[in-house]
Amino acid sequence: MPVERPTRADYVTWRQATTRWSDDDVYGHLNNARYFDLIDTAVNAHLAEATGTDIRTLPAIGVVAEVSCRYFAEAGYPHPIDLGLVVDKVGTSSVIYRVGLFQGDPEDDGALARAEGRFVHVYVDNTDPARPVTPLPDVVRDAVTPLLR
Repeated sequence: MPVERPTRADYVTWRQATTRWSDDDVYGHLNNARYFDLIDTAVNAHLAEATGTDIRTLPAIGVVAEVSCRYFAEAGYPHPIDLGLVVDKVGTSSVIYRVGLFQGDPEDDGALARAEGRFVHVYVDNTDPARPVTPLPDVVRDAVTPLLR
C-alpha cells in the first residue's frame, strides 16, 4: 500500500537549511546521514528558539528514543531545504515530532515532501547520572504544545 506524501499544509512551523556540495553522496543526492542531521536540527533549533534558553542546561533534557525517515523523492545540492515541523503527541515524559523535508518551488515541484522524519524525545533527569525518565519541563511543554496537529 503506497504511503501518501505529506504536503506543506501538514506542518505548523518552518525553517530553511542550506545544502552544501559535500551533502550529496556518490549517487548525486542528499546523503542519508544529512537527512537525520536536518531532522535533529529542526527539532532542537525550534526548542532552543521557542524556550529562549540553552536546552542542554535544563534539569530535564530530551534524549532521542527513536528516529526514522521515509524517502519519497531525491533532494540535493545546491537548492535549500524547507523543514516543516509538527508535533503528533505530547506525553508526560515524551514528545513525538514529524519533520517534512521539502525542496523546490512550493507551488510546483516543492509542494510535496521529499522525505519525512519521525523523531521521539524522551525526557530524562539531567541532574542524576543514571538519567531516569522524568516529566517534560514546563518550558518545553509550552514550546511544543502549539505545534500539535
